[in-house]
Amino acid sequence: MTPTVDRLRETERWIAWVRLAAVPFAIVEVGLLSTDYPRGYEIWAWATTGLLAVAGAGFFLVSRAEVFARAPRWIATLGLAVDMVIVGAFVLIYQYEIGSPVNQLFFVLLVEAAVRYGIRGGLLMPFAIAPLLAIAEWWRESRFDNPPHGYQPDHVVFPWGLLTLTGMIVGWLVDRLRRKTETSEAQVVEAELLRDELGRRADVLEAATRCARALSSSLDLDQAFEAFIRELRGFVPFDRMAIVLEEAGTAQVMAVAGVGAEVVFSRGSRQPVGQTLLAEILRTGQPVYREDMTDTRYAEEREFGELGLLCRIAAPLLRGPRAFGMISLVRREARSFNTQEVELVGLLGRLVASAVQNIRAYEAERSTVEELRRLSALRADFVSLVSHELRAPMASVVGSAQTLRQRWRELTPDQRESFLALIGSETERLAALVGDVLDTSRIDAGTFTYRFGDVDLGALVRDSVAGMSLAQDEVSVVAHVHGELPSVRGDRDRLQQVLTNLLDNAVKFSPAGEEVRVDAYQQDSRVLIEVSDRGPGVPAEQQRVIFEKFGRGHAAGSPGKPGTGLGLFIARSITEAHGGVLEVSSAPDLGATFTLSLPLDSAG
Repeated sequence: MTPTVDRLRETERWIAWVRLAAVPFAIVEVGLLSTDYPRGYEIWAWATTGLLAVAGAGFFLVSRAEVFARAPRWIATLGLAVDMVIVGAFVLIYQYEIGSPVNQLFFVLLVEAAVRYGIRGGLLMPFAIAPLLAIAEWWRESRFDNPPHGYQPDHVVFPWGLLTLTGMIVGWLVDRLRRKTETSEAQVVEAELLRDELGRRADVLEAATRCARALSSSLDLDQAFEAFIRELRGFVPFDRMAIVLEEAGTAQVMAVAGVGAEVVFSRGSRQPVGQTLLAEILRTGQPVYREDMTDTRYAEEREFGELGLLCRIAAPLLRGPRAFGMISLVRREARSFNTQEVELVGLLGRLVASAVQNIRAYEAERSTVEELRRLSALRADFVSLVSHELRAPMASVVGSAQTLRQRWRELTPDQRESFLALIGSETERLAALVGDVLDTSRIDAGTFTYRFGDVDLGALVRDSVAGMSLAQDEVSVVAHVHGELPSVRGDRDRLQQVLTNLLDNAVKFSPAGEEVRVDAYQQDSRVLIEVSDRGPGVPAEQQRVIFEKFGRGHAAGSPGKPGTGLGLFIARSITEAHGGVLEVSSAPDLGATFTLSLPLDSAG
């Protein structure tokens, strides 16, 4: 007998006792307390009392018999229906007594329904009682209304409302008591299970602790994995184990030991994630237990089968809610991992994931420190360079100004004009240097401003090339705008600043007499502008550095001077603010091509 059926049987037995206990009260009421029965009413009262006694005895016997287990819910429903008939009969019979509290018997039905069915019974029973209330009031009004008062709706509505409220309260209390009882019973069962589990879990935790110590024994990932594997053998025997991480869509074996370790999926090997078990782990983030790999489900299981390995458990390595790898243990015998081992492997997966993240975080911090040192050195070089770049033009400006002031009358008009032109060019050089420094600080502070509008890139290219051609005559600068270019959404002045910087670099690093070519064309949903020179090119190891703040290239044989290391950083920042990309392609002694790519839907 299930716990639910047993509970129903106990409820039915208790209600049967209540019926039997009510019989003496009914006898006293019918035989002693009630008088002046209308004709035939006393017979019906005794008949109803007899029905009460029979129902009490009958349902008590049924609750003790095996028949109750066959149809417990039908018996419970029948018992409630019989009680409704008995209570309804008593209510109708005693309507002849003016002011009789007989209608309060309906509360007995309400409580019984709530005890049997909880809040559902407490809410539904008032609706079942409502017709009985209406019939009882009609019966009283039509037969015993003396002096006449007529049909009184409040004799129906008020008791019905009171019954409904009471049913809600009693039903809620019954449901709450049942939930508490079920919770208590579940806690008792759980306590018994926990008692049995304590010893096993102590072993699991001890194993996990020792493995965790092994993982934290070194900040080198390979050494930590080797120590972990040695410790693992003593707790979870295996024929093969592996730790596999997902890197850019490929499965990389970080550690492997056991059967076929040097042949199949060896350490450091990579393969597409594809239809492997790792793909399933990454998708679900849940452990997978392959009890028998005879029926191959994943790509690698065929090779495991050739090695005689049939049983496999794999647990995810989690970074937050997302899996980034797995730990896998394999044995020769099918269905050879027990529940304790499966649980331990799942726990070890979390430990390995934590160790991998910690070691990688350490490596990232170390790389960050090295990068900060490199940037500090670049900054120091930049300060030295800027100091030099400021002193040189300032010296020219000051010297020229002093010469003009002291020897103005001695100098010819051409000499004066030459000194003034030198002052002008050096001042422009200073202004450009200060402008780059200010732009860099604004970019770092996030206050670099843009004014977006529709930009005609064809006209922008032609204007920029024309301006560069007028500014110098040593290098030929030509523009090739292929077709009618669509407008893009951007800041024209900032984009011209990018293009001018690229042209200035191309001219500066091109030998005299060579040509700088600018091509502009549409490719799919982007507009590309390529600035190509025939200078010494940008070495591969410097193609990333030149776009960094303070980064400067040093190409062998370069005719130009190294810059401040800010121009391309500013150009790239402006480009990225437009949703674009600035890249360089180059080969030694074959020049360099800088490509500015802007989306057609670029917006600020």
